[in-house]
Amino acid sequence: MKYYREAELKHGRVAMAACLGWYLNAGGVHPAFNSELSNDPLKAMVELPAVGWLQFVLGCGAIEWLAQQIKERPGYNPGDLLGAAYWVDNSDEGWVMYQNKELNNGRLAMLAITGMIYQDVFTGEYGDMMYRQLVR
Repeated sequence: MKYYREAELKHGRVAMAACLGWYLNAGGVHPAFNSELSNDPLKAMVELPAVGWLQFVLGCGAIEWLAQQIKERPGYNPGDLLGAAYWVDNSDEGWVMYQNKELNNGRLAMLAITGMIYQDVFTGEYGDMMYRQLVR
C-alpha cells in the first residue's frame, strides 16, 4: 500500500507543477529560449529544441535517482523526501491535516491537468481562452 501512496503523492506533485506551468506558459511566461516558444503549451512542447528535452530528461532522472536514494533510509515514510518524519509524527493533528490537503490538492490537479490537455487538443483553446465562450 505504501507503494501506491508514494505513486499518488508523486503524481499529484507533478500535476500541481504542471498546472502552474500550463498557465504560466499560456500567459506568455517563457523563462528559457528568449521567449521564442508558442504560448500554446502543447505547441511549445513540440517547438522545444533537443537540448531542452535533454535537460528535462536529465533533470527528471536526477530527481528520481535522488528519491530512490532517500527511500533506502531507515524510517522512510511514503512521500517524505525531505525527512519531515524525523521532526513531526502522525500524532500531530496539524501535520496530518497538511498531508491530507496535499493529497487532495494533488488529486484535483491530476484531474485539472487532464482537463486542460483535453481542452487544448479537442478545441485548440488554452489558458484563459478556455472560458471565452462563457463570457460572450
